[in-house]
Amino acid sequence: MSEKATALLLNPGGYDPRQFDPETRRLLRATIEWFEQRGKRKLVEDYHDRTFYADFIEFAGKEGLFSTFLTPGADAEGNPDKRWDTARVAALSEILGFYGLNYWYPWQVTILGLGPVWQSANEAARKRAADSLAAGGVAAFGLSEKDHGADIYSSDLVLTPDVEGGYRANGSKYYIGNGNCARTVSVFGRIDGVEGPDQYVFFYADSEHPNYRVVKNVVPSQMYVAEFELDDYPVSEEDILHVGGEAFSAALNTVNIGKFNLCFGGIGMSTHSLYEAITHAHNRVLYGKKVTDFPHVRREFVEAYTRLVAMKLFSDRAVDYFRSANADDRRYLLFNPITKMKVTTEAQKVIGLVADVVAAKGFEADTYLAMAKNDIDGLPKLEGTVAVNLALIAKFVPAYLFAPQDYEPVPTRSDAADDEFLFRQGPARGLSKVRFHDWREAYAKASAIPNVARFTEQAEALVKLFTDAAPDEAQQQDLDFGLALTELFTLVVYGQLVLEQAEITGIETEVVDQIFAVLVQDFSVAAIDLHGKSSSTDAQQALALASIRKPVVDAARFDHVWSLVRDLSGAYAMNP
Repeated sequence: MSEKATALLLNPGGYDPRQFDPETRRLLRATIEWFEQRGKRKLVEDYHDRTFYADFIEFAGKEGLFSTFLTPGADAEGNPDKRWDTARVAALSEILGFYGLNYWYPWQVTILGLGPVWQSANEAARKRAADSLAAGGVAAFGLSEKDHGADIYSSDLVLTPDVEGGYRANGSKYYIGNGNCARTVSVFGRIDGVEGPDQYVFFYADSEHPNYRVVKNVVPSQMYVAEFELDDYPVSEEDILHVGGEAFSAALNTVNIGKFNLCFGGIGMSTHSLYEAITHAHNRVLYGKKVTDFPHVRREFVEAYTRLVAMKLFSDRAVDYFRSANADDRRYLLFNPITKMKVTTEAQKVIGLVADVVAAKGFEADTYLAMAKNDIDGLPKLEGTVAVNLALIAKFVPAYLFAPQDYEPVPTRSDAADDEFLFRQGPARGLSKVRFHDWREAYAKASAIPNVARFTEQAEALVKLFTDAAPDEAQQQDLDFGLALTELFTLVVYGQLVLEQAEITGIETEVVDQIFAVLVQDFSVAAIDLHGKSSSTDAQQALALASIRKPVVDAARFDHVWSLVRDLSGAYAMNP
């Protein structure tokens, strides 16, 4: 068994995140212990009965889990354990995803709800939020609306100046997690009678106020995704978080901070699903043979495993860029939408692959996989759509591919530091000015690995396409064509961070080679998709076809990676 590759995967048995400080380790282990003592039977019963997760929120409040992990140092009143530390936020996101999307979700939307508060200069509101967290409260992000989704240009929630001072808020919000119980609700709206960007406002609301009315839960789930209405809700100056362009930027910057955790939720769900599936399949006999003796089953398991390891490598490395960010280094703004789009769609593929293997077993009510299959499709859609994130990624293509800049190497960041820059990101613009280090360096270091070398050929073919057959003006307006091209670019960025983290962690060459065998195949599929687009030119079609490669086949390498997957059989099973 490979200690390094296997150690990447969360296993609650003997879990000890030694890279963290004592209180962080205690809280992470306490969270695992709570779920394990509660047991799988209760987990799946509550899921299928759609029982609201009040017991989990009570546990988190009693332990001070959210308060400790989500209170920035500036608002911690001297408590050394309280800080906003993206590394441990990611670790908890993965644990909660491991036990189900329904427990990851209230944590996730609390992060989003706090984003506009911690970015605000309103000291009274910040203290109010910190006190609410300390009392066991959760938060909600009141951005989306029923008719407009997350289109913040079109908000129908309106603040009207009150003759007695302040404002009265009227309107509704939709798709608001924790909207039924949050004492801190960051609400986005516009001021009546004001035009242009000055009309936007973020303010602090409380779900227990009599003028705040919860209409319903809009989803059939344990999760409470609320529709709520404000009816002449009084908004004082002490409730105002942001006005004008700052409110607009606070919305987008909060997404940068909070939606990053989508990837770790997906990693947790995929990991638990893989354990359950391999344990079932490796101990099942069909037609006189173990299920895992069938070649197609081994192929699917190896692909699921390597995709999962790549997800973990990319996401862990992205944490370092988040934590090391500053006004002159905003590379995280590219890696963030890739975690939201690419890693979450990879989670769909992993769970789909293992579900194909276990077949009917994956529909049984007492399995984790039945829950994961039902929920995983939600992750890529919790922040707009895959298309939204691909369009954002496209803004970085010229600088990333053609204008590298020297940076000091970014270290692994598991230190107990407060990531305070995330709450002073500044205006949400200037993405095309963000610069990156030379992507070719990571590929050159790993050029002796056969499938890395083959994928590098494909990456260079993409560069040639951009230089020799760049999209014309009409194609630049064709979102369908642009998304196909950006999918190819995303794979290059994804592979870069996978290689960086593989070097840092010392993952075996065989595993890295198998990961890139998958990426070579994915690039070829995406190239064929680009070739078939209605607006693709003859030159672009020829270059797309020229980039197609078959992965380097190595039976010994495959068998080695299969042995790592096989050894996961029985490695973890949740307490009944």
